[in-house]
Amino acid sequence: MEALLQSANDTIFSVWFLIGAALVFFMQCGFAMVETGFTRAKNAGNIIMKNLMDFCIGTVVFSLLGFALMMSEDYVMGIIGVPNMKIFSDFSNFPMSSFVFNLVFCATAATIVSGAMAERTKFSAYCVYSGIISLVVYPIEAGWVWNSQGWLAKMGFIDFAGSAAIHSVGGLSALIGAIILGPRIGKYVKDQSGKVVKVKAIQGHSLTLGALGCFILWFGWYGFNGAAATSVASLAAIFVTTTVAPAVATCVTMIYTWIKNGKPDVSMCLNASLAGLVGVTAGCNNVDVIGATVIGIVSGILVVVVIEKLDLKCHVDDPVGAVGVHLANGVWGTIAAGLLSTSTADAGVDGPIYALVHGTSFSEGMKVLGTQCLGITAILAWTALCMIPAFQIIKHTIGLRASAEDELAGMDISEHGLVSAYADFAPTVDDSVLPNIKVIGETPMAEAIEVKEVSKVASGIPYKSPDGKKLTKIEIVCKERMLEPLKSALLDIGITGMTVTHVMGCGIQKGKLEFYRGVEVEPSLLPKIQMDIVVARVPVQAVIDTAKRVLYTGHIGDGKIFVYDVENVIKVRTSEEGFDALQDVE
Repeated sequence: MEALLQSANDTIFSVWFLIGAALVFFMQCGFAMVETGFTRAKNAGNIIMKNLMDFCIGTVVFSLLGFALMMSEDYVMGIIGVPNMKIFSDFSNFPMSSFVFNLVFCATAATIVSGAMAERTKFSAYCVYSGIISLVVYPIEAGWVWNSQGWLAKMGFIDFAGSAAIHSVGGLSALIGAIILGPRIGKYVKDQSGKVVKVKAIQGHSLTLGALGCFILWFGWYGFNGAAATSVASLAAIFVTTTVAPAVATCVTMIYTWIKNGKPDVSMCLNASLAGLVGVTAGCNNVDVIGATVIGIVSGILVVVVIEKLDLKCHVDDPVGAVGVHLANGVWGTIAAGLLSTSTADAGVDGPIYALVHGTSFSEGMKVLGTQCLGITAILAWTALCMIPAFQIIKHTIGLRASAEDELAGMDISEHGLVSAYADFAPTVDDSVLPNIKVIGETPMAEAIEVKEVSKVASGIPYKSPDGKKLTKIEIVCKERMLEPLKSALLDIGITGMTVTHVMGCGIQKGKLEFYRGVEVEPSLLPKIQMDIVVARVPVQAVIDTAKRVLYTGHIGDGKIFVYDVENVIKVRTSEEGFDALQDVE
């Protein structure tokens, strides 16, 4: 009976292993949405294409060489696997589950780099360096960690799901790439000596997409961290730590940015959720909820500090915060996995802190921490050794950066011939679906609408109606939230027609200082409502008095009212002009 239950357990968790791999694959969508939302709309198609191709290119090169370098049974000196073609020559005996699982992890390491180098990297260059990461960089160091013959695995290095092997590698590659590539045009303002005198905020075009990506990633992370679990108890514990750490990190970031900037930063809180997930990834199976909480607290502060310092002090342009999320918290998570490891968790080993708490060997606990520090140092060194020359070679051969003209136009049009990833947001009218409408010139006289004789208006002379009332245009610019009360009040005094437009503008004060990802946002243009009204019967002063009464608060930004003489008005349908053109009665 016990053997039967064990067999059932093994089967269930073998299936869960593949389901977890599918969840990790779905995270590619999350990465694509985060990067797209945190960057400008003119590059959205390019970003989607990059996130698609890093998986597709990664699959090809990982099949040909990467998987063998990582997981080959013929593993040389604990460092590298011997290449083989077993996936092609002995498919029936090939470890297919292991291949798929490690492939989706490999693709994650490659896609992290895209965000930090977004909006100015040549697509061809991206394809090359993404392939290099999946072909050589990731497979070799990941083999040290997850191949049972790897030198770090033999030392007891803790990286259950990849804070070091995946996120630190992707994060450091992103940092190296962003430095060599340089910032986006207009990000940093320099004086004549070349010194940066101002950092500009380049806001992403859709926090909604960014948030969607964050939720998708969090959902997928339950597979990312939990897929390798082999028991219900272990899986449940991993789900708990994978939930607590990002939740705590997000709360900490919300409070921190609220205190620091006066308001909680939405984009930073999204980054914090991911930072907490990265931080707990290495130790998700060997820390308890207290450890996960500590990891989350540190991650929530660390991600903000690193992103802001990198931008404001180091002047490294990372549009999505990939370095702060993945590198900083990948390193922190790797160290925390040793520092906060506890024998009460599934891993069954005490780090230095819990060695003191449980009264076990402190020296053994320090050994655990030392192994973590050695492992992350080796992995970062290997990544730098590979990626610095890789980026430099690409830069000096096919070119790493797009031209200034292409960057300003947007990578969608310059790299893919895509006018806009959101083309249907400005739809064109298909004449073929419209009813057969006759224009005035084609309408038989008997069916034509009777048109009153129209008085001609001399050019340059304001029109006056027969009762002596002239046409006047009143333009009101006000805050968006005042639209409904203003509209209702004007309807009450007899205004029957108006045109309302969403506009951007500012006065002398230029609005209140705000922050985006820790960088001051130039408040030169603020969202406003512009209402245009042309009146003849309703007294102009009545409109002005009504608008002033509704809009007045006594504070800066109540709005402006502009009054113009109108030379003429023509109703296109009937050709009526002047006062008659404003009347809706047939």
